[in-house]
Amino acid sequence: MEFAASSRLRTNPQIPYFSSVSKRRCLSPINLPCWYNNRQHQQFSSASVQFSVLPPSRSCSSTKVINMSGDHSREFELSNLTALSPLDGRYWSKVKELAPYMSEYGLIFYRVLVEIKWLLKLSEIPEVTEVPSFSEEAKSFLQGLIDGFSMNDALEVKNIEKVTNHDVKAVEYFLKQKCQSRPEIAEVLEFFHFACTSEDINNLAHALMLKEAVSTVILPSMDKLIEAICNLAKRNAHIPMLSRTHGQTASPTTLGKEMAIFAFRLSRQRQNVSEVELMGKFAGAVGNYNAHLVAYPEINWPQIAEDFVQSLGLQFNPYVTQIEPHDYMAELFNAIVQFNDILIDFDRDIWGYISLGYFKQITKAGEIGSSTMPHKVNPIDFENSEGNLGKANEDLAFLSRKLLISRWQRDLTDSTVLRNMGGGLGHSLLAYKSALQGIGKLQVNEARLSEDLDQSWEVLAEPIQTVMRRYGVPEPYEKLKELTRGRAVTKESIQEFIQGLEVPEEAKTRLLNLTPHSYVGAAIELARTVDSAIEWTRKLAIL
Repeated sequence: MEFAASSRLRTNPQIPYFSSVSKRRCLSPINLPCWYNNRQHQQFSSASVQFSVLPPSRSCSSTKVINMSGDHSREFELSNLTALSPLDGRYWSKVKELAPYMSEYGLIFYRVLVEIKWLLKLSEIPEVTEVPSFSEEAKSFLQGLIDGFSMNDALEVKNIEKVTNHDVKAVEYFLKQKCQSRPEIAEVLEFFHFACTSEDINNLAHALMLKEAVSTVILPSMDKLIEAICNLAKRNAHIPMLSRTHGQTASPTTLGKEMAIFAFRLSRQRQNVSEVELMGKFAGAVGNYNAHLVAYPEINWPQIAEDFVQSLGLQFNPYVTQIEPHDYMAELFNAIVQFNDILIDFDRDIWGYISLGYFKQITKAGEIGSSTMPHKVNPIDFENSEGNLGKANEDLAFLSRKLLISRWQRDLTDSTVLRNMGGGLGHSLLAYKSALQGIGKLQVNEARLSEDLDQSWEVLAEPIQTVMRRYGVPEPYEKLKELTRGRAVTKESIQEFIQGLEVPEEAKTRLLNLTPHSYVGAAIELARTVDSAIEWTRKLAIL
């Protein structure tokens, strides 16, 4: 990365200048406040930053901008300070576990794997006599190229690509170089990439990247998050909480039951993510096995392709063009987006409960909540989670829409887009970890929850009018509406109303014993049994 040096300042007509005899506040080119007055032109400079303050007579079109470079051009090496994406910079330590799968290194590795596995498959087809069965030593050597694939190997592929200007061909040449010293393999080097188009290799590599990233990183992270919310539900199953519908007081629930809702919703969607079938094709240039059948017309190539794709742990797609049409990718990304949307709902609810004082947050020595307000402990983990979920969803939603569309038998627009899969998964992973970290800091403020319930006796209007309906008291809803709507309702006023009801004494006693704290229905049991509910849905999914 270079910033060109310049001895003079460039002009930028878009920066405003306010001309006036009196002082006017404006923005300098570095977005710092400066003051203009009726003095002569002044220029301020430093070794690396220059900007000017113009006299009132100058027009906006000639306003200068800063030059951020020093005297010489500067090259920036990639680091956590120079990375363009915060995933590769600021947040690298939190998302790096995705790198073996979703990086350029990961793509090259899986290309190498597919090329080698295809050569081994060819050696098992009796009709392909030109590639005889390999000895155990040769098989071991080829498998060793996969198992021992290193960063240096990936760099070697990239160096070859500088010459070929073709990334898949670079992998083929890399493997030919590695195998030249092995006579048994050297004799069949040209069967690397036999009858393949680049997309035969790439589509399988991309599917394997997603398969490993989702199963190894994303799903386990989802599981940890769901488990944490389940534990939050069970620990607080008995703690009553005032509900709010439309932002207004509503029938009480328990804190645990509200957490159980999210655990159940997230678990169902996690199951949907895990059930997406990742697919692959291996049918040549336009999906018809054209070259295969010319070279070996007697072989059932569609069956060979199906066996090969399934041997990699993928589902076979028999109807394709040059590309596998990526429908499964759209399904996968949309499923992750839905999981993320549910988590955004959770993040916002927790944020709101913290704002109401229902939760306190455990403080950490040395941390600062606000640069100017020392008392603050901001819900930054849930805000970070929400922000990253939004970014992830934009990336994944774009992929799910774009990847379904390819002109005729293919265009190349999917190629560059597929290189961005790691972004959506990375921001998702970061969000899951942020939410998990936030959950770990939560402390329930039972006193604040109780205070809200004590001030909300009007919520008992619902059970009272329902009992009145059961025993035929006329106009129950209207009578409770007159008692409660727009009026201050107290324990005394509610109990006085109950005492005057013409209902059986048993029902009256039950109502008199009711409080906002105890009127929680089945919420406690629902929260305590959330694990069983989640396990049951997973069993149903398997069936």
